Parts: sequence; structure tokens; C-alpha cells
Amino acid sequence: MITVALDGMGGDNGMDATVAGAAALSVEPGDVSVLLVGDVRALSERLDRLRYDPGRLSVVAAEGCVGMGDDPRAALERMPHASISVAARLVRDGDAQALVSAGHTGATILASSETFRRLPGVRRAALAAVYPTEHRHGPKKDPFALMLDVGATLDATAEDLRSFAVMGSAYSSIVSEIPRPRVALLSNGTEPNKGTKAIVEAHRLLTASPLHFVGNVEGLEIPRGTVDVIVCDGFLGNVVLKMLEGVSEVFRDVARQASSRRLQWALGLAMLGGGLRELKRLTDWKMYGGAPLLGLDQVVIKAHGRSETRAIRNAIKVAAKTVRGGLIQRIQQEGAP
Repeated sequence: MITVALDGMGGDNGMDATVAGAAALSVEPGDVSVLLVGDVRALSERLDRLRYDPGRLSVVAAEGCVGMGDDPRAALERMPHASISVAARLVRDGDAQALVSAGHTGATILASSETFRRLPGVRRAALAAVYPTEHRHGPKKDPFALMLDVGATLDATAEDLRSFAVMGSAYSSIVSEIPRPRVALLSNGTEPNKGTKAIVEAHRLLTASPLHFVGNVEGLEIPRGTVDVIVCDGFLGNVVLKMLEGVSEVFRDVARQASSRRLQWALGLAMLGGGLRELKRLTDWKMYGGAPLLGLDQVVIKAHGRSETRAIRNAIKVAAKTVRGGLIQRIQQEGAP
């Protein structure tokens, strides 16, 4: 049985989403159990209204949680027994094998970094993200690819970028089941000499590595999905990630508004219904659940802040699959410097 510690208090949808997601998973066939961390009384009240398996889902007490608008360091110092900190300690102490949170990203990174150890040779951790692509990836025909870093390390060196590539490749090979993921650096040109000094040097390091490194890619290749893993520093990655989320939301909003204003648009969209449903499915991050914080000696999955029941359930599944696939050992074997 793989046990996942879930921050039961985090996320825009709070306890309603985390409790429902954990309860739904507990009654599905499988080998995953959940420690739901937070306010015992409030969590238990919600559990009592749902069907769940008490043999695979239990509540662990915590005191307080980090709000989405809080300063993470100040909040964690003020609340040493906050839900994210207690959940991280459960993993550190061996009561669980993975941590999942939809709560404050900064608090998740900080609590994890202060509770777990960095892997040997890894200087900085990387927060990855999944994003929808036109091209399908691997034997599962996965419609998502991986980008890292997207916010944990704003200013990355060439060695950091190389570490990110190793870790991203290992994660992609386990979760998307791609034997040799195609890895690329995000730059302003495909030539080896394009980009910052760190990118140019990272290109040289990755060319000599055993990874399936295919060179640099430009931003226009991101939605096409020509590679499985895109590597960049956290500042650039975070900007790109927010832009991708914004574009998909704007497209849906424009289509909805247009269909309500003009009959011709409504008829046209109706005719394109199958294609639009496919687009909605393709851009639905809830299918994937979450993405990893890589570089630590424990599995950490950060779910989207707006996660609802299905996304929480899927994030727990991703965490368990990552543990089952031996992610930490794979990273070490593939040569994080």
C-alpha cells in the first residue's frame, strides 16, 4: 500500500475539494491510502457526508493553514503545525511516501525544502508543470508535456538547467511512460549559440549527456508538443505557464460570448461541437491533477490551486504512480550532477 499525505486545508476550494477527492479515491480499486491532514473536526464532518473507505483514508490533526494571500515564510513561522508542514513531516518520518497539496505554492515549496533533503548534486529544486499540446506523447498518447522550472528557481545556472533536464526526463519516463523523453531548452532560437550564457553552456552540457537532448526550441513549439520536456529557468517558465493558461481561458470566454450574441456564431459553434469538446478535453489540466517539485529526496506533487474533486483524486494517483515508478532512484541513476 502506498500512502499519500494530502494537505486537506489548501487550495481555492478548500476542504470540500480535498475531502471529496480523497474519499472518491478511497473507494476505487487500488493500492493507495490517504492521510488527510488538517482540522480534524471540520474534515471529519465533511467525510461523514460522503462514502469512503476508512481502511484507506484517515484524518491527521494540524493547526491552521497557509492562505493563498499569506506570506509563506511568515505564515509557517507563525503556524509551525500548519497542515502543509504536518503533511511534509509525515512523509519525512516514513508515515507516507508522497506529499500532495493544492495550497499556497510558495508554502508548499518552502515547507518541502525545509523538511526534506536535496538529492546529492542537486543545487536547486525545480517546480514542474504540465501543459496541453497538439502532439500526443508516448505509448499512452498523453496530450500533456512537462516544463520546468516554473517558479522555484528564478535564476538558474547552466548546471541547474542540466539538473532540471535530468529530473524532468526521469519524471516524464515514469508518468507518461516514455522510454526516452525528448528534452529541449527553451531559447530565442534553435541554434546552439542562441540564448543567455547559462542556456548556451547548458546546451553544451546536455549535448554530452546520455539524455535524449534535441537542442533548443522556441516558444512557438510549446503548444505543438514537438518535445516531451522543456527546460528553462523559473522566471521564464512561470511567465509562459500563466500565458498558456490565459490563452485557453480567453478562447473559451470569447466562444461563449460570441455564441450568446449572434445566431450565426451559435450555429457555427454547434457544428464544431465535437472539435470544441476535444479542445476542452485537451486543455483541461484537471485530467492531469498535479505536477512535481523535483530535486528533493521525497515525492512532492503540487496540484493546481483551483483543483476540484477530480483533480485532487488525480493528483493523489500521480503521486502514487511516481512513488511506484521509483522517481528518486531514477533521478540518481540518470546522473543529476
